[in-house]
Amino acid sequence: MKNNRKDTSVSPQKGSLLTANGVNYIVPFILITSCFALWGFANDITNPMVKAFSKIFRMSVTDGTLIQVAFYGGYFVMAFPAAMFIRKYSYKAGVLLGLGLYGLGAMLFYPAMLSGFYFPFLIAYFILTCGLSFLETSCNPYILSMGPENTATRRLNFAQCFNPVGSLLGMYVAMNFIQNMLNPMDTAQRATLSEAEFVAVRDADLWVLVKPYLAIGAVVILMMVLIAAVKMPHNGDKQFGGSFITTIKRIFSRRVYREGVFAQFFYVGAQIMCWTFIIQYGTRIFMEQGCAEKTAEVMSQKYNIIAMVLFCTSRFICTWLLKYFRPGVLLCTLAIMAGVLTVGVISFRDITGLYCLVGVSACMSLMFPTIYGIALEGMGEDAKFGAAGLIMAILGGSVLPPIQASIIDCGTIASFPAVNLSFVLPLICFVVVGIYGYRTHRLRS
Repeated sequence: MKNNRKDTSVSPQKGSLLTANGVNYIVPFILITSCFALWGFANDITNPMVKAFSKIFRMSVTDGTLIQVAFYGGYFVMAFPAAMFIRKYSYKAGVLLGLGLYGLGAMLFYPAMLSGFYFPFLIAYFILTCGLSFLETSCNPYILSMGPENTATRRLNFAQCFNPVGSLLGMYVAMNFIQNMLNPMDTAQRATLSEAEFVAVRDADLWVLVKPYLAIGAVVILMMVLIAAVKMPHNGDKQFGGSFITTIKRIFSRRVYREGVFAQFFYVGAQIMCWTFIIQYGTRIFMEQGCAEKTAEVMSQKYNIIAMVLFCTSRFICTWLLKYFRPGVLLCTLAIMAGVLTVGVISFRDITGLYCLVGVSACMSLMFPTIYGIALEGMGEDAKFGAAGLIMAILGGSVLPPIQASIIDCGTIASFPAVNLSFVLPLICFVVVGIYGYRTHRLRS
């Protein structure tokens, strides 16, 4: 028997974004969307710190990526506790606790600096990202609830457009207030310092690095006070029955959700690898052209900022395109384009490869919120725990970059730059994302 029921889950998403049942969500939407920019700042001031900490503490790239392990490990550890907290209290409570932990973690950079050791910084990053885990677990489904369900994915994409705005600011601060301000000695020169000289240079560089984190910590605490003072909607805050285990079994029985968590793991891994190791990729190219190491690093960060501008612009464009194209189709198309560009990143040894790497960011713009929206579509109250599973998938940003870093530390592989070959890992990730986009489109068609 032919089924003539209209499938609204795959139709182009037209209609109101921020009004439902006579309620206008513009003010809470603005406040919660500002949190997207705040965690974007944290993410993208941190990526260049892999290189900065490696130099400051005279470590390998692999040791430097312990920052990413701590950073994205916090997302993994705190996602389901955050969901349980939100389920018991409210989305607003989750946002406030997330901002509190974010601010605390940022402020802990000061005692970490006083210690003079690397490990306390990892603790500070971990606490900071426990807060980010609460924020993302709360804010993403909260935004989905602020309007009609048929425009939820488009609404989340629009809110996520402001995430790269924060990311751009984080990159700008990292380049101008950290990388440009660090001692100009390169890695080789630092290795020759006596212990007393090393301590003096290290402490001066750490103070440069810590100041922006203290500033963002103060901003986050002010934002927490503002949201606490404003009345927010209670969408999805009702209590309901059912055990934790029963709920988890139910949400993971959904094929689209289960595969969405898998795809999100690989997408986040690809994003962090492309944005972290563009510094190493560009530094090799510019040093071969005769630039000093510090100059090459700063130039590479400029290309990273250009990549983020493309990412931000592309997200606005792709959000508009979601009015006319199904999410799965756009997701698959952009993953194919990203894969092709990544082949160029691997193959070219000159500036062309860097151009390809910058272009990958334009393709990544749609991926995170679209995977998120597709996976949570129609889950209702289960979206609280569903969101947690998708935030746990951010663990990909903790697991995959150290693997790529270990390849980069090889220097050359069969006379080919190891940093180029290391981008085979993001290529694999984009293949996984493309398959998910294709499968969800086929399944829902």
